[in-house]
Amino acid sequence: MKNLTITFKISVIMALVFVLWGSFFPEQLGAIMTVAQEFFLNAFGWFYNLSATFFLLFSIFLIFSKYGRIKLGKDTDKPEFSRVTWFAMLFSAGMGIGLLFYGVSEPVSHYASPPVGEGGTRESALLALRYTYLHWGFHAWAIYAVVALALAYFKFRKGAPGLMSSTLYPILGEKVKGPLGYTIDIVAVFATIFGVCASLGLGSQQINAGLSYLFGLPVNFTVQVSIILIITVLFILSASTGIKRGIKYLSNTNMILATLLLVSMLILGPTLFLLNLFTHTLGEYIQNLPQMGLRIFPFDQDRAAWTRGWTIFYWAWWISWSPFVGMFIARVSKGRSVREFTIAVLIAPTLVCAFWFCVFGGTGINLDLLHGIDVASQSLETGLFYVYDHLPLGGLLSVITVLLISTFFITSADSATFVLGMQTTNGDINPSNFIKITWGLILSASAIVLMASGGLHALQTAIIVSAFPLTIILIIMSIGLVKIFSKDIGVGKIKSK
Repeated sequence: MKNLTITFKISVIMALVFVLWGSFFPEQLGAIMTVAQEFFLNAFGWFYNLSATFFLLFSIFLIFSKYGRIKLGKDTDKPEFSRVTWFAMLFSAGMGIGLLFYGVSEPVSHYASPPVGEGGTRESALLALRYTYLHWGFHAWAIYAVVALALAYFKFRKGAPGLMSSTLYPILGEKVKGPLGYTIDIVAVFATIFGVCASLGLGSQQINAGLSYLFGLPVNFTVQVSIILIITVLFILSASTGIKRGIKYLSNTNMILATLLLVSMLILGPTLFLLNLFTHTLGEYIQNLPQMGLRIFPFDQDRAAWTRGWTIFYWAWWISWSPFVGMFIARVSKGRSVREFTIAVLIAPTLVCAFWFCVFGGTGINLDLLHGIDVASQSLETGLFYVYDHLPLGGLLSVITVLLISTFFITSADSATFVLGMQTTNGDINPSNFIKITWGLILSASAIVLMASGGLHALQTAIIVSAFPLTIILIIMSIGLVKIFSKDIGVGKIKSK
Protein backbone atom coordinates (compact mmCIF):
# COMPACT_ATOMS: atom_id res chain seq x y z
CA MET A 1 0.00 0.00 0.00
CA LYS A 2 2.99 2.33 0.53
CA ASN A 3 3.65 2.40 -3.24
CA LEU A 4 0.13 3.51 -4.15
CA THR A 5 -0.19 7.07 -5.44
CA ILE A 6 -2.25 9.82 -3.84
CA THR A 7 -4.45 9.92 -6.96
CA PHE A 8 -5.19 6.20 -6.65
CA LYS A 9 -5.98 6.32 -2.94
CA ILE A 10 -8.30 9.33 -3.14
CA SER A 11 -10.04 8.06 -6.30
CA VAL A 12 -10.68 4.62 -4.85
CA ILE A 13 -12.02 6.01 -1.57
CA MET A 14 -14.38 8.38 -3.41
CA ALA A 15 -15.51 5.61 -5.76
CA LEU A 16 -16.22 3.25 -2.86
CA VAL A 17 -18.23 5.94 -1.07
CA PHE A 18 -20.30 6.38 -4.23
CA VAL A 19 -20.85 2.61 -4.58
CA LEU A 20 -21.85 2.23 -0.91
CA TRP A 21 -24.20 5.21 -1.15
CA GLY A 22 -25.91 3.72 -4.18
CA SER A 23 -26.05 0.27 -2.60
CA PHE A 24 -27.78 1.35 0.60
CA PHE A 25 -29.73 4.39 -0.63
CA PRO A 26 -30.46 3.84 -4.34
CA GLU A 27 -33.66 5.90 -4.33
CA GLN A 28 -31.96 8.85 -2.64
CA LEU A 29 -29.08 8.68 -5.11
CA GLY A 30 -31.52 8.46 -8.01
CA ALA A 31 -33.48 11.51 -6.81
CA ILE A 32 -30.33 13.60 -6.35
CA MET A 33 -29.05 12.61 -9.77
CA THR A 34 -32.36 13.60 -11.37
CA VAL A 35 -32.09 17.07 -9.85
CA ALA A 36 -28.43 17.30 -10.91
CA GLN A 37 -29.22 16.32 -14.49
CA GLU A 38 -31.98 18.89 -14.82
CA PHE A 39 -29.74 21.61 -13.40
CA PHE A 40 -26.76 20.94 -15.67
CA LEU A 41 -28.84 20.45 -18.81
CA ASN A 42 -30.90 23.58 -18.26
CA ALA A 43 -28.09 25.80 -17.00
CA PHE A 44 -25.16 24.59 -19.11
CA GLY A 45 -26.61 23.06 -22.28
CA TRP A 46 -25.31 26.09 -24.19
CA PHE A 47 -21.85 25.51 -22.68
CA TYR A 48 -21.65 21.90 -23.91
CA ASN A 49 -22.84 22.97 -27.38
CA LEU A 50 -20.32 25.78 -27.69
CA SER A 51 -17.52 23.62 -26.27
CA ALA A 52 -18.09 20.77 -28.74
CA THR A 53 -18.11 23.29 -31.60
CA PHE A 54 -14.95 24.91 -30.23
CA PHE A 55 -13.07 21.59 -30.27
CA LEU A 56 -14.11 20.97 -33.87
CA LEU A 57 -13.02 24.44 -34.98
CA PHE A 58 -9.78 24.08 -32.99
CA SER A 59 -9.01 20.78 -34.74
CA ILE A 60 -9.62 22.34 -38.16
CA PHE A 61 -7.39 25.27 -37.18
CA LEU A 62 -4.55 22.88 -36.31
CA ILE A 63 -4.82 21.17 -39.70
CA PHE A 64 -4.32 24.39 -41.65
CA SER A 65 -2.00 26.19 -39.21
CA LYS A 66 1.79 26.30 -39.15
CA TYR A 67 1.61 23.84 -36.25
CA GLY A 68 0.47 21.07 -38.58
CA ARG A 69 4.04 20.02 -39.36
CA ILE A 70 4.90 19.41 -35.69
CA LYS A 71 5.63 15.76 -35.03
CA LEU A 72 4.16 13.76 -32.15
CA GLY A 73 7.55 12.62 -30.99
CA LYS A 74 11.16 13.50 -31.72
CA ASP A 75 12.00 14.77 -35.21
CA THR A 76 13.70 11.44 -35.97
CA ASP A 77 10.81 9.26 -34.74
CA LYS A 78 9.02 7.17 -37.34
CA PRO A 79 5.42 5.88 -37.06
CA GLU A 80 5.21 2.49 -35.38
CA PHE A 81 2.39 1.28 -37.61
CA SER A 82 1.63 1.41 -41.33
CA ARG A 83 -1.15 3.75 -42.44
CA VAL A 84 -3.50 0.84 -43.11
CA THR A 85 -2.93 -0.65 -39.65
CA TRP A 86 -3.17 2.79 -38.06
CA PHE A 87 -6.50 3.53 -39.79
CA ALA A 88 -7.77 0.14 -38.61
CA MET A 89 -6.83 1.02 -35.04
CA LEU A 90 -8.63 4.38 -35.29
CA PHE A 91 -11.65 2.48 -36.56
CA SER A 92 -11.51 0.04 -33.65
CA ALA A 93 -11.34 2.96 -31.22
CA GLY A 94 -14.62 4.23 -32.66
CA MET A 95 -16.31 0.87 -32.43
CA GLY A 96 -18.04 -0.07 -29.24
CA ILE A 97 -21.21 -1.17 -27.55
CA GLY A 98 -22.86 2.15 -28.37
CA LEU A 99 -22.80 1.49 -32.12
CA LEU A 100 -24.68 -1.75 -31.62
CA PHE A 101 -27.06 -0.40 -28.99
CA TYR A 102 -27.92 2.71 -31.01
CA GLY A 103 -27.22 1.37 -34.52
CA VAL A 104 -30.90 0.83 -35.32
CA SER A 105 -32.61 2.50 -32.38
CA GLU A 106 -31.20 6.03 -32.64
CA PRO A 107 -31.97 6.71 -36.34
CA VAL A 108 -35.39 5.07 -35.98
CA SER A 109 -36.10 7.09 -32.83
CA HIS A 110 -35.22 10.37 -34.59
CA TYR A 111 -37.30 9.26 -37.58
CA ALA A 112 -40.34 8.75 -35.34
CA SER A 113 -39.69 11.79 -33.11
CA PRO A 114 -37.51 14.29 -35.00
CA PRO A 115 -36.21 17.54 -33.47
CA VAL A 116 -38.24 19.51 -36.03
CA GLY A 117 -41.21 18.65 -38.23
CA GLU A 118 -43.53 15.66 -38.31
CA GLY A 119 -42.33 12.15 -37.53
CA GLY A 120 -42.74 9.04 -39.65
CA THR A 121 -42.13 10.83 -42.97
CA ARG A 122 -39.49 10.71 -45.69
CA GLU A 123 -38.23 14.11 -44.52
CA SER A 124 -37.87 12.90 -40.94
CA ALA A 125 -36.04 9.79 -42.19
CA LEU A 126 -33.36 11.95 -43.83
CA LEU A 127 -33.22 14.24 -40.79
CA ALA A 128 -32.82 11.22 -38.51
CA LEU A 129 -29.62 10.10 -40.18
CA ARG A 130 -28.24 13.64 -40.36
CA TYR A 131 -28.60 14.04 -36.59
CA THR A 132 -27.21 10.57 -35.92
CA TYR A 133 -24.14 11.46 -37.99
CA LEU A 134 -23.91 14.70 -35.98
CA HIS A 135 -23.87 12.81 -32.69
CA TRP A 136 -21.24 10.26 -33.79
CA GLY A 137 -19.29 12.35 -36.29
CA PHE A 138 -16.85 15.23 -36.51
CA HIS A 139 -17.65 16.84 -33.14
CA ALA A 140 -17.08 13.60 -31.23
CA TRP A 141 -13.82 12.82 -32.97
CA ALA A 142 -12.58 16.40 -32.63
CA ILE A 143 -12.91 16.04 -28.86
CA TYR A 144 -10.93 12.79 -28.96
CA ALA A 145 -8.36 14.33 -31.33
CA VAL A 146 -7.60 17.28 -29.02
CA VAL A 147 -7.07 15.05 -25.98
CA ALA A 148 -5.07 12.41 -27.86
CA LEU A 149 -2.96 15.10 -29.52
CA ALA A 150 -2.05 16.69 -26.20
CA LEU A 151 -1.29 13.37 -24.53
CA ALA A 152 0.83 12.15 -27.46
CA TYR A 153 2.76 15.42 -27.76
CA PHE A 154 3.65 15.68 -24.09
CA LYS A 155 4.39 11.98 -23.77
CA PHE A 156 6.46 11.39 -26.91
CA ARG A 157 8.05 14.81 -27.47
CA LYS A 158 8.38 16.14 -23.94
CA GLY A 159 8.77 12.86 -22.07
CA ALA A 160 6.02 13.80 -19.60
CA PRO A 161 3.89 11.20 -17.79
CA GLY A 162 0.77 10.08 -19.68
CA LEU A 163 -1.53 12.05 -17.39
CA MET A 164 -4.21 14.64 -18.10
CA SER A 165 -2.55 16.99 -15.64
CA SER A 166 0.72 16.90 -17.60
CA THR A 167 -0.98 18.43 -20.64
CA LEU A 168 -1.82 21.57 -18.65
CA TYR A 169 1.80 22.34 -17.80
CA PRO A 170 2.06 25.28 -20.28
CA ILE A 171 -0.71 27.07 -18.37
CA LEU A 172 -0.33 25.87 -14.78
CA GLY A 173 3.41 25.23 -14.62
CA GLU A 174 4.72 23.31 -11.61
CA LYS A 175 1.27 23.40 -10.01
CA VAL A 176 0.38 20.28 -12.03
CA LYS A 177 2.71 18.32 -9.73
CA GLY A 178 0.79 19.26 -6.59
CA PRO A 179 -2.79 19.18 -5.28
CA LEU A 180 -4.16 20.92 -8.37
CA GLY A 181 -2.64 18.25 -10.59
CA TYR A 182 -4.09 15.48 -8.41
CA THR A 183 -7.51 17.12 -8.68
CA ILE A 184 -7.30 17.26 -12.49
CA ASP A 185 -6.36 13.59 -12.70
CA ILE A 186 -9.13 12.59 -10.28
CA VAL A 187 -11.68 14.47 -12.40
CA ALA A 188 -10.42 12.53 -15.44
CA VAL A 189 -10.68 9.27 -13.49
CA PHE A 190 -14.32 9.81 -12.55
CA ALA A 191 -15.29 11.01 -16.00
CA THR A 192 -13.76 7.81 -17.38
CA ILE A 193 -15.54 5.65 -14.80
CA PHE A 194 -18.97 7.10 -15.57
CA GLY A 195 -18.41 7.18 -19.32
CA VAL A 196 -17.42 3.51 -19.36
CA CYS A 197 -20.21 2.62 -16.92
CA ALA A 198 -22.72 3.89 -19.46
CA SER A 199 -21.35 1.47 -22.04
CA LEU A 200 -21.40 -1.40 -19.55
CA GLY A 201 -25.00 -0.64 -18.66
CA LEU A 202 -26.05 -0.44 -22.30
CA GLY A 203 -24.15 -3.63 -23.07
CA SER A 204 -25.82 -5.64 -20.31
CA GLN A 205 -29.27 -4.43 -21.44
CA GLN A 206 -28.68 -5.39 -25.05
CA ILE A 207 -27.09 -8.76 -24.25
CA ASN A 208 -30.18 -9.40 -22.14
CA ALA A 209 -32.42 -8.42 -25.08
CA GLY A 210 -30.47 -10.70 -27.41
CA LEU A 211 -30.67 -13.66 -25.06
CA SER A 212 -34.37 -13.00 -24.68
CA TYR A 213 -34.78 -13.04 -28.46
CA LEU A 214 -32.73 -16.23 -28.86
CA PHE A 215 -33.68 -18.22 -25.76
CA GLY A 216 -36.67 -16.49 -24.18
CA LEU A 217 -34.69 -15.24 -21.17
CA PRO A 218 -36.62 -12.60 -19.18
CA VAL A 219 -35.53 -8.96 -19.58
CA ASN A 220 -35.02 -7.52 -16.10
CA PHE A 221 -32.50 -5.97 -13.73
CA THR A 222 -31.54 -9.29 -12.10
CA VAL A 223 -30.52 -10.86 -15.41
CA GLN A 224 -28.58 -7.73 -16.38
CA VAL A 225 -26.65 -7.75 -13.09
CA SER A 226 -25.84 -11.43 -13.65
CA ILE A 227 -24.51 -10.59 -17.10
CA ILE A 228 -22.33 -7.81 -15.67
CA LEU A 229 -20.93 -10.15 -13.01
CA ILE A 230 -20.10 -12.88 -15.55
CA ILE A 231 -18.47 -10.42 -17.94
CA THR A 232 -16.56 -8.88 -15.00
CA VAL A 233 -14.84 -12.20 -14.33
CA LEU A 234 -13.95 -12.50 -18.02
CA PHE A 235 -12.53 -9.01 -18.45
CA ILE A 236 -10.54 -9.22 -15.20
CA LEU A 237 -8.98 -12.44 -16.53
CA SER A 238 -8.25 -10.63 -19.79
CA ALA A 239 -6.80 -7.60 -18.00
CA SER A 240 -4.54 -9.86 -15.96
CA THR A 241 -2.93 -11.26 -19.13
CA GLY A 242 -1.69 -7.82 -20.20
CA ILE A 243 -2.37 -5.52 -23.13
CA LYS A 244 -0.30 -7.55 -25.60
CA ARG A 245 -2.39 -10.66 -25.13
CA GLY A 246 -5.91 -10.17 -23.77
CA ILE A 247 -6.80 -6.78 -25.27
CA LYS A 248 -4.97 -7.50 -28.54
CA TYR A 249 -6.68 -10.81 -29.24
CA LEU A 250 -10.14 -9.61 -28.25
CA SER A 251 -9.74 -6.41 -30.31
CA ASN A 252 -8.87 -8.49 -33.37
CA THR A 253 -11.96 -10.62 -32.72
CA ASN A 254 -14.06 -7.45 -32.48
CA MET A 255 -12.82 -6.22 -35.84
CA ILE A 256 -13.62 -9.50 -37.57
CA LEU A 257 -17.10 -9.82 -36.06
CA ALA A 258 -17.96 -6.14 -36.64
CA THR A 259 -16.87 -6.27 -40.29
CA LEU A 260 -18.78 -9.52 -40.82
CA LEU A 261 -21.91 -8.01 -39.26
CA LEU A 262 -21.73 -4.77 -41.26
CA VAL A 263 -21.18 -6.53 -44.60
CA SER A 264 -23.95 -9.02 -43.83
CA MET A 265 -26.41 -6.26 -43.02
CA LEU A 266 -25.49 -4.40 -46.22
CA ILE A 267 -25.99 -7.50 -48.36
CA LEU A 268 -29.11 -8.87 -46.64
CA GLY A 269 -30.73 -5.45 -46.33
CA PRO A 270 -31.85 -3.10 -49.14
CA THR A 271 -28.33 -2.65 -50.52
CA LEU A 272 -28.90 -0.11 -53.31
CA PHE A 273 -31.27 1.91 -51.14
CA LEU A 274 -28.67 2.08 -48.36
CA LEU A 275 -25.85 3.18 -50.67
CA ASN A 276 -28.03 5.93 -52.15
CA LEU A 277 -29.22 6.94 -48.68
CA PHE A 278 -25.66 7.18 -47.35
CA THR A 279 -24.51 9.37 -50.24
CA HIS A 280 -27.49 11.72 -49.87
CA THR A 281 -27.49 12.06 -46.08
CA LEU A 282 -23.71 12.45 -45.83
CA GLY A 283 -23.94 15.49 -48.09
CA GLU A 284 -26.81 16.93 -46.06
CA TYR A 285 -24.89 16.34 -42.82
CA ILE A 286 -21.83 18.24 -44.06
CA GLN A 287 -23.99 21.03 -45.51
CA ASN A 288 -25.99 21.55 -42.28
CA LEU A 289 -23.23 20.82 -39.78
CA PRO A 290 -22.85 24.31 -38.20
CA GLN A 291 -26.57 24.80 -37.70
CA MET A 292 -27.21 21.34 -36.22
CA GLY A 293 -24.19 21.55 -33.93
CA LEU A 294 -25.36 24.78 -32.29
CA ARG A 295 -29.15 24.31 -32.21
CA ILE A 296 -30.66 24.65 -28.75
CA PHE A 297 -34.22 26.02 -29.41
CA PRO A 298 -34.48 28.84 -26.79
CA PHE A 299 -38.17 29.56 -27.69
CA ASP A 300 -39.43 25.97 -27.92
CA GLN A 301 -39.18 23.89 -24.74
CA ASP A 302 -40.22 20.61 -26.39
CA ARG A 303 -37.54 20.87 -29.04
CA ALA A 304 -35.04 22.12 -26.46
CA ALA A 305 -35.76 19.01 -24.38
CA TRP A 306 -35.01 16.85 -27.44
CA THR A 307 -31.66 18.60 -27.87
CA ARG A 308 -30.79 18.18 -24.20
CA GLY A 309 -31.74 14.50 -24.19
CA TRP A 310 -29.77 13.63 -27.31
CA THR A 311 -27.22 16.13 -28.62
CA ILE A 312 -26.02 17.61 -25.34
CA PHE A 313 -25.95 14.19 -23.70
CA TYR A 314 -23.68 12.97 -26.49
CA TRP A 315 -21.29 15.93 -26.16
CA ALA A 316 -20.97 15.13 -22.46
CA TRP A 317 -20.51 11.41 -23.16
CA TRP A 318 -17.71 11.99 -25.65
CA ILE A 319 -16.01 14.42 -23.29
CA SER A 320 -16.19 11.89 -20.44
CA TRP A 321 -14.75 9.20 -22.76
CA SER A 322 -11.97 11.46 -24.05
CA PRO A 323 -9.25 10.53 -21.50
CA PHE A 324 -9.98 6.85 -22.19
CA VAL A 325 -10.11 6.95 -26.00
CA GLY A 326 -7.52 9.74 -26.16
CA MET A 327 -4.90 7.64 -24.40
CA PHE A 328 -5.48 4.73 -26.77
CA ILE A 329 -5.26 6.93 -29.89
CA ALA A 330 -2.17 8.69 -28.52
CA ARG A 331 -0.48 5.37 -27.85
CA VAL A 332 -0.70 4.24 -31.51
CA SER A 333 0.10 7.63 -33.10
CA LYS A 334 3.73 8.23 -32.20
CA GLY A 335 5.71 9.68 -35.09
CA ARG A 336 2.72 11.20 -36.94
CA SER A 337 2.54 14.91 -37.68
CA VAL A 338 -0.16 17.05 -36.09
CA ARG A 339 -1.74 17.60 -39.52
CA GLU A 340 -1.75 13.94 -40.54
CA PHE A 341 -2.98 12.86 -37.13
CA THR A 342 -5.83 15.36 -36.94
CA ILE A 343 -7.08 14.73 -40.48
CA ALA A 344 -7.09 10.97 -39.95
CA VAL A 345 -8.76 11.06 -36.53
CA LEU A 346 -11.48 13.42 -37.77
CA ILE A 347 -12.30 11.82 -41.11
CA ALA A 348 -11.70 8.05 -41.01
CA PRO A 349 -13.77 7.15 -37.90
CA THR A 350 -16.50 9.66 -38.80
CA LEU A 351 -17.05 8.03 -42.19
CA VAL A 352 -17.04 4.54 -40.69
CA CYS A 353 -19.54 5.49 -37.98
CA ALA A 354 -21.79 7.29 -40.49
CA PHE A 355 -21.82 4.29 -42.83
CA TRP A 356 -22.54 1.94 -39.91
CA PHE A 357 -25.57 3.96 -38.82
CA CYS A 358 -26.81 4.30 -42.37
CA VAL A 359 -26.68 0.53 -42.92
CA PHE A 360 -28.31 -0.42 -39.60
CA GLY A 361 -30.57 2.58 -39.08
CA GLY A 362 -31.41 2.86 -42.76
CA THR A 363 -32.52 -0.76 -42.82
CA GLY A 364 -34.81 -0.15 -39.83
CA ILE A 365 -36.27 2.99 -41.40
CA ASN A 366 -36.76 1.18 -44.71
CA LEU A 367 -38.76 -1.58 -43.00
CA ASP A 368 -40.89 0.93 -41.08
CA LEU A 369 -41.48 3.59 -43.75
CA LEU A 370 -41.65 1.54 -46.94
CA HIS A 371 -42.84 -1.87 -45.73
CA GLY A 372 -45.17 -0.99 -42.85
CA ILE A 373 -43.22 -2.98 -40.23
CA ASP A 374 -43.44 -1.15 -36.90
CA VAL A 375 -39.77 -0.83 -35.97
CA ALA A 376 -40.28 2.58 -34.34
CA SER A 377 -42.33 1.18 -31.46
CA GLN A 378 -39.52 -1.11 -30.27
CA SER A 379 -37.40 -0.25 -27.23
CA LEU A 380 -33.84 0.99 -27.65
CA GLU A 381 -32.31 -2.37 -26.72
CA THR A 382 -34.66 -4.58 -28.78
CA GLY A 383 -34.86 -2.57 -32.02
CA LEU A 384 -31.81 -4.27 -33.56
CA PHE A 385 -33.11 -7.80 -32.91
CA TYR A 386 -36.56 -6.86 -34.20
CA VAL A 387 -34.96 -5.80 -37.50
CA TYR A 388 -33.03 -9.09 -37.63
CA ASP A 389 -36.35 -10.88 -37.28
CA HIS A 390 -37.39 -9.49 -40.68
CA LEU A 391 -34.15 -10.30 -42.52
CA PRO A 392 -32.78 -13.57 -43.89
CA LEU A 393 -30.45 -15.36 -41.45
CA GLY A 394 -31.77 -13.17 -38.62
CA GLY A 395 -31.05 -15.83 -35.99
CA LEU A 396 -27.41 -16.08 -37.08
CA LEU A 397 -27.05 -12.30 -37.06
CA SER A 398 -28.44 -12.24 -33.51
CA VAL A 399 -25.89 -14.80 -32.35
CA ILE A 400 -23.03 -12.81 -33.93
CA THR A 401 -24.37 -9.62 -32.33
CA VAL A 402 -24.55 -11.08 -28.83
CA LEU A 403 -20.99 -12.38 -29.22
CA LEU A 404 -19.82 -9.00 -30.51
CA ILE A 405 -21.50 -7.06 -27.71
CA SER A 406 -19.89 -9.44 -25.22
CA THR A 407 -16.41 -8.99 -26.67
CA PHE A 408 -16.91 -5.21 -26.88
CA PHE A 409 -18.05 -5.32 -23.26
CA ILE A 410 -14.90 -7.16 -22.25
CA THR A 411 -12.47 -5.03 -24.29
CA SER A 412 -14.07 -1.74 -23.20
CA ALA A 413 -13.84 -2.67 -19.53
CA ASP A 414 -10.44 -4.31 -20.04
CA SER A 415 -9.02 -1.21 -21.73
CA ALA A 416 -10.67 1.04 -19.14
CA THR A 417 -8.95 -0.79 -16.28
CA PHE A 418 -5.64 -0.29 -18.10
CA VAL A 419 -6.28 3.44 -18.67
CA LEU A 420 -7.52 3.98 -15.11
CA GLY A 421 -4.43 2.17 -13.92
CA MET A 422 -2.23 4.55 -15.91
CA GLN A 423 -4.13 7.60 -14.66
CA THR A 424 -3.66 6.59 -11.04
CA THR A 425 -0.03 5.39 -11.16
CA ASN A 426 1.68 8.52 -12.53
CA GLY A 427 1.31 7.33 -16.12
CA ASP A 428 2.80 3.84 -15.63
CA ILE A 429 2.21 1.97 -18.92
CA ASN A 430 2.29 -1.35 -17.04
CA PRO A 431 0.06 -0.93 -13.98
CA SER A 432 -0.03 -3.90 -11.65
CA ASN A 433 -2.77 -6.51 -11.75
CA PHE A 434 -3.87 -5.34 -8.30
CA ILE A 435 -4.51 -1.84 -9.66
CA LYS A 436 -6.33 -3.11 -12.76
CA ILE A 437 -8.47 -5.62 -10.85
CA THR A 438 -9.40 -2.95 -8.30
CA TRP A 439 -10.63 -0.64 -11.06
CA GLY A 440 -12.39 -3.51 -12.80
CA LEU A 441 -14.42 -4.28 -9.71
CA ILE A 442 -15.19 -0.60 -9.13
CA LEU A 443 -16.35 -0.18 -12.74
CA SER A 444 -18.76 -3.08 -12.49
CA ALA A 445 -20.05 -2.07 -9.06
CA SER A 446 -20.59 1.52 -10.24
CA ALA A 447 -22.50 0.35 -13.32
CA ILE A 448 -24.79 -1.83 -11.18
CA VAL A 449 -25.38 0.97 -8.66
CA LEU A 450 -26.26 3.46 -11.40
CA MET A 451 -28.64 1.00 -13.07
CA ALA A 452 -30.32 0.33 -9.74
CA SER A 453 -30.66 4.06 -9.10
CA GLY A 454 -32.42 4.90 -12.33
CA GLY A 455 -31.22 2.83 -15.25
CA LEU A 456 -30.22 4.67 -18.42
CA HIS A 457 -31.37 7.99 -16.90
CA ALA A 458 -28.92 7.64 -14.01
CA LEU A 459 -26.11 6.66 -16.38
CA GLN A 460 -26.77 9.77 -18.46
CA THR A 461 -26.79 11.97 -15.37
CA ALA A 462 -23.44 10.65 -14.16
CA ILE A 463 -21.93 11.42 -17.56
CA ILE A 464 -23.36 14.94 -17.83
CA VAL A 465 -22.26 15.92 -14.32
CA SER A 466 -18.76 14.40 -14.49
CA ALA A 467 -18.09 15.86 -17.94
CA PHE A 468 -18.66 19.46 -16.82
CA PRO A 469 -15.35 20.05 -14.99
CA LEU A 470 -13.53 17.95 -17.57
CA THR A 471 -14.79 20.24 -20.34
CA ILE A 472 -13.12 23.19 -18.64
CA ILE A 473 -9.91 21.17 -18.37
CA LEU A 474 -10.00 20.38 -22.11
CA ILE A 475 -10.46 24.03 -23.04
CA ILE A 476 -7.43 24.99 -20.91
CA MET A 477 -5.56 22.08 -22.50
CA SER A 478 -6.27 23.47 -25.99
CA ILE A 479 -4.96 26.91 -25.02
CA GLY A 480 -1.86 25.28 -23.55
CA LEU A 481 -1.24 23.33 -26.76
CA VAL A 482 -1.15 26.50 -28.86
CA LYS A 483 1.12 28.14 -26.30
CA ILE A 484 3.70 25.35 -26.29
CA PHE A 485 3.48 24.84 -30.07
CA SER A 486 4.20 28.55 -30.56
CA LYS A 487 7.09 28.42 -28.12
CA ASP A 488 8.70 25.39 -29.75
CA ILE A 489 8.42 26.86 -33.24
CA GLY A 490 9.63 30.23 -31.99
CA VAL A 491 12.87 28.85 -30.51
CA GLY A 492 13.52 26.62 -33.52
CA LYS A 493 12.78 23.29 -31.89
CA ILE A 494 10.47 22.32 -34.76
CA LYS A 495 11.87 21.62 -38.19
CA SER A 496 10.56 23.89 -40.91
CA LYS A 497 9.96 20.95 -43.25
